[in-house]
Amino acid sequence: DSEYGWEKLFSERMWRSYARNHGLNVRIARFHNIFGPKGTWDGGKEKAPAAMCRKVIQALNTSQEEMSGTMMDEARIPRRKPVVEVWGPGNQTRSFLYIDECLEAVRRLMASEVEEVINIGSDEMISINNLALMAAEISGKNITIKNVEGPVGVAGRNSDNKLIYEFLGWAPSQPLREGMEKTYKWIEEQIND
Repeated sequence: DSEYGWEKLFSERMWRSYARNHGLNVRIARFHNIFGPKGTWDGGKEKAPAAMCRKVIQALNTSQEEMSGTMMDEARIPRRKPVVEVWGPGNQTRSFLYIDECLEAVRRLMASEVEEVINIGSDEMISINNLALMAAEISGKNITIKNVEGPVGVAGRNSDNKLIYEFLGWAPSQPLREGMEKTYKWIEEQIND
């Protein structure tokens, strides 16, 4: 129902046609929300894991800047939780796959004889609010989530990995949290440099 989806389907049909008509060796993968260090982390084009890491880091930095330079006794300064904005109600769910996991799945697909269209993603679902809370847990700080107007997309999206498991025996080997920890650390280094 959108041009984006039709573009993907047209590309898949085109490559299958080339494979059939010109004897090309083609593998087709549908990637589901791949994230990790060295990815886009600001500017509005980043995936939600990077956006939540950046928002938590920037909220913590802003909160610390507000606290610095005061002459009041540290014990009497009211502690305010940093606020992180999340687009929409925050209950929309997604699954995210860490880049290293994706590369392993691609390697297996390219070395195979599988001609089916294969999803490469995770089936570990998380709400966007809980993704923000995960980034805050990684930071070691408490935050307040403020749900605001913004692009939301569909209520839920998840990768169906049945075919890649059936054909290649592949499934993600690490939980989302591990990828988030690595991504958080890398984004924090970029912001603090």
